Amino acid sequence: MLDPFLIRAALAGLGVAAAAGPLGCFVVWRRMAYFGDATSHAAILGVALSLALTLPVQAGILLVALLAALAVSTLAARGWALDTTLGVIAHSALAFGLVAVSFLPVRVSLDAYLFGDILAVSWGDVATIWIGAALTLTLIGLRWNALVLTTLSGDLAVASGLRPDRERLVLTIALALVVALAIKVVGALLIAAMLLIPAATARGIARTPESAALTAVAAGAVATLAGLWASFRLDTPAGPSIVTAATLIFAATALIRRKA
Repeated sequence: MLDPFLIRAALAGLGVAAAAGPLGCFVVWRRMAYFGDATSHAAILGVALSLALTLPVQAGILLVALLAALAVSTLAARGWALDTTLGVIAHSALAFGLVAVSFLPVRVSLDAYLFGDILAVSWGDVATIWIGAALTLTLIGLRWNALVLTTLSGDLAVASGLRPDRERLVLTIALALVVALAIKVVGALLIAAMLLIPAATARGIARTPESAALTAVAAGAVATLAGLWASFRLDTPAGPSIVTAATLIFAATALIRRKA
């Protein structure tokens, strides 16, 4: 019989995997890896502001992550160098967040927000994660064809009557949602890994965008369960264990593909 905290952790991790899989595919296809980093690092500033203003932490994270993602999208659309803009926003937001936390009247440890604390999630957290995952999947599902087309060719999308900037906004909102969901599971420093690694695994296996999204979800789910098992059996940190499992799955599939 599994302990209740393990069941909660597994459900929370599976919810994050379900949301991160399809979104991660677009992050990989569009080469937006640093975009995920910038948004997740900004989440620490959201934590600081939430604690200072006594707001729900996930609400503060969502707000700041969304503002950071919108800032990156806006500046990139105006011709700013994307890699430089992402680097400035990612590191400055993280630094501002860490400095802001030091001014709080009560000493706060950020370890759970930096590296995740999936074993401490409550049933309320599980419900929040799955509601957010449902919203993310609904948003991506409704715009799936448009997102795929704009990813393949911006010019072809415009010729078809689509607006690439609107689809970029959809991805921005979805990314902010996933960051807010995942911070308690794998932490701000590992969120980008859970977006990228399962999607990179799927990229080498799947032959269609739809199968890639499903494969990424499956890879994330297996990594979540394997990482939790390893954490429980070996007494290792849960969040990093999940990312380690995802990396091993990626390496195994790459090796099998090379030998095939």
